Amino acid sequence: MADVVQFKLERMLNELDDLERRGLFSRQEIAEIVKQRRKFEYRLKRPSPLKQDFVSYIDYEKQLDALRLLRKKSISRKTGSKNSKKSVSDYAGVARILDIYRLATNRFKGDIELWFQYLEFCRARGHGRMKKVLAQLVRFHPKVPSVWIYAAAWEFDSNLNVAAARALMQNGLRACPASEDLWVEYLRMELTYLNKLKARKVALGEDEVTLAIDHKSADEKQWRNENKELFMALNESGDDDKKPSLQDGESEGKLDVFRQQSLNILNTIYSSAIEALPTAFSLRTRFLEILEATELAHSEDMRKKILTDMKSGFSKEPLYWDWLARFEVADLKRANPEKLGKAVQVYDEGLKFVPSAMMVELYVKFLMDAVSDDNRNGEDAVHFDSDGHAIDVVSHLQTVFDKAVGMGCITEDLACQHVSFLLHLGKLSDAKMLIEKLCSGKFPDAVQLWTLRLSLEMRCIEDKSLSPSKGDLQYIFDLLRNIVMKVGVSEAENLWIMGLKYFANQRRHFDKLVETSILVLAKYGGSDSGFSLSSTILNFILQRDGVESARKMYKRFLALPHPGLAIFRNCIELESNLASTGDKTGLANARKLYESALATYDQDASLWQDYHSMEVKMGSSETAAAVHWRAMKALKNSSALLPNTN
Repeated sequence: MADVVQFKLERMLNELDDLERRGLFSRQEIAEIVKQRRKFEYRLKRPSPLKQDFVSYIDYEKQLDALRLLRKKSISRKTGSKNSKKSVSDYAGVARILDIYRLATNRFKGDIELWFQYLEFCRARGHGRMKKVLAQLVRFHPKVPSVWIYAAAWEFDSNLNVAAARALMQNGLRACPASEDLWVEYLRMELTYLNKLKARKVALGEDEVTLAIDHKSADEKQWRNENKELFMALNESGDDDKKPSLQDGESEGKLDVFRQQSLNILNTIYSSAIEALPTAFSLRTRFLEILEATELAHSEDMRKKILTDMKSGFSKEPLYWDWLARFEVADLKRANPEKLGKAVQVYDEGLKFVPSAMMVELYVKFLMDAVSDDNRNGEDAVHFDSDGHAIDVVSHLQTVFDKAVGMGCITEDLACQHVSFLLHLGKLSDAKMLIEKLCSGKFPDAVQLWTLRLSLEMRCIEDKSLSPSKGDLQYIFDLLRNIVMKVGVSEAENLWIMGLKYFANQRRHFDKLVETSILVLAKYGGSDSGFSLSSTILNFILQRDGVESARKMYKRFLALPHPGLAIFRNCIELESNLASTGDKTGLANARKLYESALATYDQDASLWQDYHSMEVKMGSSETAAAVHWRAMKALKNSSALLPNTN
């Protein structure tokens, strides 16, 4: 290894001598460069070098070469020699970076990101190795669509070889026929190429005869053959002032052939794409976006064809109708009543085809977006046109909710949105009646809806009186108990927290709620992680009644079947904190709690570690060593345990 590294360093002598001779680096700096390179070379010669070793070496060489360029420019300004003769040091840095990239990609062939970094460096430096590296990448990763797109884009934009770019895209489509990006980028490339041809012919001012539309197959074939060999990169927008003056009719006649050809290309690629991806809805939308952004002959016919294909293939998909409605509006912030009316008609038609909850949810979201503060544009109300009549969008929302109820496709989420909508309109009594009907009817166990109902009932009681009456408190308690007894603890987390906070200062109802929690925990068991109902109640009691009451409470929780690891940890933390403040019984209680917890969770390495840490801090070296020894014997995977530090 040392001989190989020394050999590579010796090969750098000419470069280093050149750097010193030209005054770019001092002898001390060159010595530091050699030191750093030796360190990196030894890393690369390890049996299993890491990717970071190569990346760090490349970053160092890039920074070094950038510093060399800056100093070279500075010396050129001082001496006044603008075109100094290039020497070995001007090429050695780039060559070394390329060589490191080559070694890195040979070792990490599957790292696409590394390959692209290699290519970007070659492209930025205009190095001739670019084509060879692209060929290697395509050979190693033929199933990655982005590889084909990158290679074709370089051939098209940088190498100015449209034939090679087209061949790469077509080969990519054979290798990855299911890639939407490949189909879309292939279409963009062909349309861009045709656009460049159009710019070239207009700039050259060719006769109208040569650009006239001729539908004969022989002429069209000849035109296609000419295009294969013809390519010139012209910026159409930048050559406006160079175009010869043409009459409007004459210019239109000359450009029709290109618009027609663009349409033919789009139609051909679109047909092949949907044949390869018959169920890809987003592919069709992307083709339609390209059609809308491109000036083509008979584009309206193509637009109707795509929309018809989408309707026939996806009319049973709610997302299709949502996309179609938003496509009609284009920009919701600038939508006028007429466009909103068309979108509403689309949603209504969609509800007939797909009478589902998802369809209603998308419909409601669209109307909500339309009346949001961002889209009102200063208007107090948003309207849409329907059969010549202006209808308020807010009132139409109520109609949509009623339709959902009538079709039987109301969901818990839609029900909550309906109630929130009524509250937003200030219809408190209607919202209350609706949520009572839903909770007692279709959604008796819907936690989200019950949470909304309880918050609404609490709000009504607060509005009525600052201090709730006994009847009001009992009513809220009965509602809360009704739902928390039906669902699991983790599902009703927000309900429990809401109830505990509401009854925190009402001792009788709080104690009754605690008794309810014991019944629920006995039924469902405690939590090992996440939300712990018993720990939450314990914290409330500790803050309100003190340590002794908290101790009595946690003993009741721990006596339940499967109390859960979370309550053990909470109790241990409580006793450990008390022990650290001088409580005489705290350490003994914490040890008892650890022993009780380990009786069930003896394979929890973190529990053993915490027990050991507590003994190290508060116990003796003997007790800490004993815990460590027991843990080593109990754990099946003892490597997860921290080593004994005693």
